[in-house]
Amino acid sequence: MSDSGRNGGSWWARFRALPNDNPVKTVAITLAVALAGSVLVAGSAVLLKPLQLANKEAERRAHIAEIVGQLPDADEVQVDARVVDLATGDYVPSIDPFQYDQRRAAKDPDQSVEIPDEEDIAGLRRRARFATVYLVRQAGETRLVILPVRGRGFGSMLYGYLGLSGDTNTVAGLSFYEHAETPGLGALIDAPEWKNQWRGKAVWDGPVLMLGVGAGRVEPGSLEAKYQVDGLTGATWTAQGVTNLLHYWLGEHGYGPYLEKLKQRGG
Repeated sequence: MSDSGRNGGSWWARFRALPNDNPVKTVAITLAVALAGSVLVAGSAVLLKPLQLANKEAERRAHIAEIVGQLPDADEVQVDARVVDLATGDYVPSIDPFQYDQRRAAKDPDQSVEIPDEEDIAGLRRRARFATVYLVRQAGETRLVILPVRGRGFGSMLYGYLGLSGDTNTVAGLSFYEHAETPGLGALIDAPEWKNQWRGKAVWDGPVLMLGVGAGRVEPGSLEAKYQVDGLTGATWTAQGVTNLLHYWLGEHGYGPYLEKLKQRGG
């Protein structure tokens, strides 16, 4: 006779024969259900990840298109993606801009640099050594340059794109594609009426970087109106975060070296 026969049946049969309120049976079934659930959740996450990444990429492209759409005859432009060495401002032709992941690189010590506290006005801690920029050309002329930017808001990291005119001194648009700021307050950075205020703002007054968010309503005709947009009521920290990230990325430790060379070479 087999072992199962001598013991009164298989372990599965003996398990099924246990009363439903048996502690061993209860614990075993609970663990089995939890394990099956975790496998399903993990499997779904793996299967859905490519779709999630595709959706995020589509959303980023939509924000770039929103800035490009400010140009007349925008359907006739050519958008050229290039990777830039932020330290030198030079292009890095050996890196494919469509394969390079700037956010992942910022977390890799071999592909990023640590930002000293006194320079880290945007709350980044680290930044990637290289960045992907987008040159928008029309009839052979560089009309816009679109720069990925990020920085700490009130409750989250803000990720977006800043569009500048070809001379780098006028804003074509500022759009954030990812953040978790407070609905109705900091999340107003997504409001069309606020985003529209950025168009046409000047960046520099001579060598001084002036672009930013005002402390409150910016009065039309004031000196500040040339460079600033209205503050966000009840969201001072988010507004200051936007100013800080703009000043970091437009400064010497961000895109400053690149923008200087872009003006010199015209694209």
